[in-house]
Formats: sequence, structure tokens, C-alpha cells
Amino acid sequence: IMSSTERKERHRRKKREEKRHHQKQQRPSSSKRSSSRRSHPATERTPKVTKAPSFPPWKAILLSLAVVEVIRYEIKSLPIVYNTLRGSAPKKSENNDGPAESRRKLSINLGGGNCEWTKPNYNVPETIDFHKTIIAGFPSGDKRMIFLQMEALTGWPAKDEWDFEHLGITNHPFIKANYPHHEGIWGWGDVADQVVMMIRNIRRSMVEYHDILWDIGYAKTWEQANEHLGNLYTEAPPLEDFYAWRDKRVLDECNWYGWFIDYWMEGGLMRDIFTHKITTPEHWEMLMQPTIFTRAELQYDRVVGDKVVTESYDPHCINGDVSGGCKPIAVISAEKLRDFNDGPEETAFIANVLKNDNRIGKYVIAPEAWNCIWKELIQRGKGLPTVYQRPGFVEDDYNFSREMLEEMVKELDRLIGKYGGSAWNSKPTANRIVKLLKVHLALIQRELGDVISGRRKLTSKDFLGPEERRRLQVKEKEETGNSTAAWKDKENKDSTEYFNDLEHKAQAAKRKKRRDARVKERVDKRREARKLEQNRTRVEDDASPVKDGETRALVANKTKVEDGVSQVKHDESHKTDIDMPKRKRMMQ
Repeated sequence: IMSSTERKERHRRKKREEKRHHQKQQRPSSSKRSSSRRSHPATERTPKVTKAPSFPPWKAILLSLAVVEVIRYEIKSLPIVYNTLRGSAPKKSENNDGPAESRRKLSINLGGGNCEWTKPNYNVPETIDFHKTIIAGFPSGDKRMIFLQMEALTGWPAKDEWDFEHLGITNHPFIKANYPHHEGIWGWGDVADQVVMMIRNIRRSMVEYHDILWDIGYAKTWEQANEHLGNLYTEAPPLEDFYAWRDKRVLDECNWYGWFIDYWMEGGLMRDIFTHKITTPEHWEMLMQPTIFTRAELQYDRVVGDKVVTESYDPHCINGDVSGGCKPIAVISAEKLRDFNDGPEETAFIANVLKNDNRIGKYVIAPEAWNCIWKELIQRGKGLPTVYQRPGFVEDDYNFSREMLEEMVKELDRLIGKYGGSAWNSKPTANRIVKLLKVHLALIQRELGDVISGRRKLTSKDFLGPEERRRLQVKEKEETGNSTAAWKDKENKDSTEYFNDLEHKAQAAKRKKRRDARVKERVDKRREARKLEQNRTRVEDDASPVKDGETRALVANKTKVEDGVSQVKHDESHKTDIDMPKRKRMMQ
């Protein structure tokens, strides 16, 4: 007999089973469902599609044209991509072959005679075997123009002779040198392989020589010159400074000019500066120190006299310090390099000199870019500043006396006669020297004619020399009946005080620099001492809790020990007191 609750539960289960059975009979099979869907496509569920907005055709055309123009502009802004699409992409440069350490920043050949100048790689690896070139020339600003060409053509930098001497020997492939002039030094040891010589108009060389000295504050040491390197070619010196220097130096420097050329052309043969005679090694050593000996002490007749002199050569040249010898393999013209007609040809001449040896020739940019390199450096003024970027006076602003110009003509005549003679006229370097000096000689002779005729006026402020000054005094006296004191004042003017002032200023600047360095050193030491003291105090503070704990423990242990010792002593004393009567009895 079921209870009412059980009957209700049984009724519910029966109803649920009947319902499930009915639903199962009403549900079609999977094949029936698929066929039903295929047979009734209208009942299929389709995705909702959003209708695209209307876009007028003229807008689509404008958008397409804009996209094409943007792409074309972007491609042209990338020269290599542009040339690639035009079928004239630059070839892979040789300098990218080989180990990564030998790669450098090369001026980029864009093809079709186009290029892009880039700075050389100033971090020169020591592992590359370069064929190294000395760029020798009388002191002036034109050697810089030549080594800038070499840097742009190869991507490797030049280094000055004095930097080799004071900063150490490095692997720079191009060496700028004034040696054996007294402004130079053989600082590069035995690392050079060949020499090229720069020739510049003797008149212009004197101006540039002084201007560079003025830029560096008439420095007498490498350290002093280094302090003023940033002043090079930034402004024109006052003419008064030029006059003062020229009054002291220019006549002698005319002899140094020709002596310099003889030294390199003859492979280091020792000659006297002022007579150009072959001299002795002892006299040569004196000539190499002109700041120690006076002109009178260096006179050939005084030092050498009637001695029989045999040919002697600079030890640097006979000991193999230049592997290819001291005689230049090429003569480069500063004037031609600057000339807008002959300049590209001179750049090509420099490039071919470098390509003579594959150790440096493999880095030279392709010939189609040489003309562009010249334009980048000369026309557009890329790279370091040069003498041609100096503002201020032009060459005609500087006057030379008849005596000075005659000395220049005399020296050029000597050089032309020597290197145009039968002993030399078969050598390409000698022929080029003669060709260049003849052009210079013609210009100076024309100026000398203007001075003699009066077309070029000289005043008492110009460099005159004793003979020219005497002639002008006589002429003025004949014309006016009186000779002004200006000539006498100029003749007797002593420039020693002027140059002493310059040296005092340089020394004062040097002392100030040293004083500032000492003050800075003391301040740095004090600051470092304070830091050390602070660090020590911090460490002690960090360690103090531990030390305090250790101290308390030690004190506690010491107290315990002392208490223990005192207790033992007390016990022994007490024991002794107790035993005293017994001992007495025993004694009795």
C-alpha cells in the first residue's frame, strides 16, 4: 500500500517519461534535417551584410593619384632605391668585402657621376695593412686640402706629425708633415711607405704660414698649439701683426722654401739653408735647431769653412724609415686643386697615386665619383674648414717690397734652373715642379714690375727692407725736399716687445690652465675624501648593533667569570677559616 506522497512522485515520473518519448518521436533525424534545409533555402540562417557606403568615382581617382605621387617622392628621397629602380644602382663597394673591422665610412657613389660625401672613420683598426703616404709641404694651409681629398676618396683619416710624436704611433694611412722645416718634426717613426709633395706659390705661402701661426697664438709647443686648434681659419689676423712677423722672418723663409723642396727631391741630402751648399752632419744638426742658434752662428763659412764636404743624408732616409724612400712619387699643386677648371683633374691625379698600391688603392671610390668628390670638398666646402674659408683680407691686401719680391724671384729662378737641367729633366716630379714654379714666377715678376714702376704703391707701414726704404727716402726727399720721420721710425722699429707680449699672454694662459687644474684636483680629492668618510661612517653605523650586542655579551661573560672567581675565593677563605681550629688542635 503506497502512501499519498509516493503515489504523487510516481505520477510525476510517468508524466516526464511520456513527455520525453513524445519529443523524441517528433524530432527528425540528421539526414532528414539536412535534406529539409537544402530543400527549403529560404529558411536557412544567412549572415547579416552591411551595405558599403557610396564612393564617387572621381574621389577614387584623386586618391590613387595622391598615393602614386607620395610613393614616387619617397623613392627619390632614397637615392640608392631610386637608382636601383632606374637600373643604375651603385655597385657594391670593395671596402665592404673582408672582415667587419676593415669596413669604414666611405663617401657614397650614387652612380651616374653623383656621390655623397661622408666623414672618414677616425677609429682606425690596427690590424689593417695600409700603404701609408706622407703629405709633405712648406708650412701653409694647403696640405689640409690634399689630405681631405685622400680622406674623402678612401674613407680613412690623416694624422699630423706632431700628434704622432705626442700621442703615439697609430695606423693612420695619411701623414701630414712640415719636416724638415723648423715647424715640423719626424714624429711618425718608420711607418710611412711613400711621399707626395705639395707645392704652393711662395708669396701666398708666406701669408698663410703667418696666418696659421696667428691662429694658434704663435705657439712654441705642441700643448700650446693644441689649445688654439679651434681658431684655425676663423678670422683674418690684423695687418699690423702680419707686418711685425714678416719684418722678422720673411727674408729667411724664402730660403727655407727652396731648401725644403731640395731636401725631399734629393732624398734627404743635407744642405745649408742659406747657401744651398752640401753641408756636414754637425752643421745640419745646428740648422735643425734655429731657435737655439742665431743666423750668424749658423753661417756656412763660420761652421764648415774650407772643409772638404762629402754627401751626407738624413738618417731617416737612409735607414728605411720610409719604405719607398724619401723622394716624392708625385708633386701636387694646391693652386690647381682649387682651380675650377683644373681641380677635378688634380683630384683624379691624387686618386691614381693612391691606387698604385692595392693596400690603400682597394679603398678608393670608383672613378666615376672622383669629379663629384672634388665638387663636394671644393665647391660645396664639405669637411674641415680650409684656408679658403678664412674671412677678411684677400691676397692683394698684403704688400711685399721690391727687395722681398726680388728674393722670391731669385729663389724660384734657382729652383727652375736646377730641376729643369739635364740631371733632372727626365724625372716627372722635376718636370712638374718646373712647370708649376714658372707660373708662380710670372705672377711675382708682374707684381715686382708694378712695384718698380709705382703702379703698386708702398707706404711706410709696408714691409720694405733697408734697400727699398733707402730708395723711398731719397725719392721723397727729392720730391718734397724733406724726408718724414715715418721712414726712420719704421726702420728703427723693434718688434721684440710685441712678440714678448704675445709670449707673455700665452704663458699666462698656460699658468692659469695649470692653476685651474691644480684647484680642480684639490677639490676632487676633498670630495673623494668626504665620500670615503661618509661610506666609512655608514658602514660603522650598520655594524654598531652587532658590536653593541657583542660588547654586552662580553661584559656579561666577564661579570660571570669575575663572580665565579670571587665565589671560589670566598669558599676557599671560608673553608680555611673553618679548618683553623682543627689545625690548631693538631698542632697542639
